[in-house]
Amino acid sequence: MTSKLDQLRKITTVVADTGDIEAVARLKPVDCTTNPSIILKALGTPMFADTVKEAVSWGKKQGGDSDAVVSAIADRLAISVGAKLVELVPGRVSTEVDADLSFDTKASIAKAHQIIAGYKERGIERDRILIKLASTWEGIKAAEVLQAEGIDCNLTLLFSQAQAIACAEAKAFLISPFVGRILDWYKKSTGEDYTAETDPGVVSVRKIYNYYKANGIATVVMGASFRNVGEIEALAGCDRLTISPALLEELEKDTGTLERKLSADDAKAEPLQSLDEKAFRWHLNEDAMATEKLSEGIRQFAKDLESLRGIIRKQLAA
Repeated sequence: MTSKLDQLRKITTVVADTGDIEAVARLKPVDCTTNPSIILKALGTPMFADTVKEAVSWGKKQGGDSDAVVSAIADRLAISVGAKLVELVPGRVSTEVDADLSFDTKASIAKAHQIIAGYKERGIERDRILIKLASTWEGIKAAEVLQAEGIDCNLTLLFSQAQAIACAEAKAFLISPFVGRILDWYKKSTGEDYTAETDPGVVSVRKIYNYYKANGIATVVMGASFRNVGEIEALAGCDRLTISPALLEELEKDTGTLERKLSADDAKAEPLQSLDEKAFRWHLNEDAMATEKLSEGIRQFAKDLESLRGIIRKQLAA
């Protein structure tokens, strides 16, 4: 019997949401996504012990401000993990701009250029990389500039239709709407349990997918942050789905029938919308879930990034 994972691969591009090299080699996704939490976890494994030593040794030879050196080493480590993943997947690897730059368009663009240059030094071209940015107004505006330069972007921490509309206007290559985190908020807020069909995260991604397809928007929709396989199955047919190794393995073991739930052919006509900065901020402000989860996500990624920087500082001082 064919597994649900194999059935899913026929209608959706499967992406691994991990920095686990062994899991990627075993599960063979098309793309890989990373974030500061994943990078921090990956660098704590024995596989990357020498990588950390090399980056710190490199950093000790660099001049300039100590904080700038720590930041450069952190970038080098993220690129090292990304470079390992590039060797294993045929498609793209997402590498994230520092979370503490989420409200600084100019600095986000500069950081993206540094990341692309770092990969270039390793012989990896920009067509293998996605620059990952938080879906703040400033992050979306940074993506607009980068896309015009031919640097493809992945807009992450996306929780609302307003964010999706702004990303489409910026011509972002890809968006990552977070399914599970939306569910988390609603379960905590309402105390209710949800089925895969009523799951607010699933409903949100379906709405975004329909809006994009109905209006011929080329931006790729990649559902992310899943809590269970039911959410994944409810979005079968979405452009891409980025899935943790544990849930990929669960799908691999299941030989039941997987029904297609999303298709561009079924998209229902919907008026194309445009949002300026004032309208974007108002709509986001009116969505308590999206506002809270976006802020929480940025704080968590910034916390993990600072943890990595703390480790680097200790190694530099040793």
